[in-house]
Amino acid sequence: MALLSGLSRAETPPDLTGAKVRMRYPQPSDFDEWAELRGLSRAFLTPWEPTWPHDDLTKPAFRRRLRRYARDIREDRAYPFFLFESATGHLCGGLTLSNMRRGVAQSCSMGYWAGERFAGKGLVSDAVRTVLPFCFGGLGLHRVEAACLESNGPSRHVLSACGFREEGLARKYLRIDGAWRDHVLYAILDEDLRLR
Repeated sequence: MALLSGLSRAETPPDLTGAKVRMRYPQPSDFDEWAELRGLSRAFLTPWEPTWPHDDLTKPAFRRRLRRYARDIREDRAYPFFLFESATGHLCGGLTLSNMRRGVAQSCSMGYWAGERFAGKGLVSDAVRTVLPFCFGGLGLHRVEAACLESNGPSRHVLSACGFREEGLARKYLRIDGAWRDHVLYAILDEDLRLR
């Protein structure tokens, strides 16, 4: 875990456990399983993600990714997690808290993905529910935002089921699969979670 040492928000990286998943920061030893899962899920993930770099699944690119993650955590910019299915211990996806905004905003953006063979099992929903107390308690945030394509019914269901409220449509919000695309915006507040 040397690449992720010297963290700003917590001296010990969080190891979050939900009903179906365990979440922790990525480690160098995750490369083989991560590259295999992403490679096998490429066609499944492509419509929902930014265009992958040509070397995305290589070990040097993964090392660069870990260095960026470590810097982002140290600088309180982002908090990346890999998701592991509790029943099997297998890597099943990822969730990232990014675009940390401090000061009067105290908010962040959340994004997630699941490998194709793990989709539809409630693992991402469990990860979202599991990370929210860390957002509002551990990180001291007030608001967590998420955005998804209008056509992404499963992702919209995850957000609604986890207590996020739809707030509107952002035109050409993110560049996904090579084109600027409209996204539906969702958010949850710390008091929303307390009321649940």
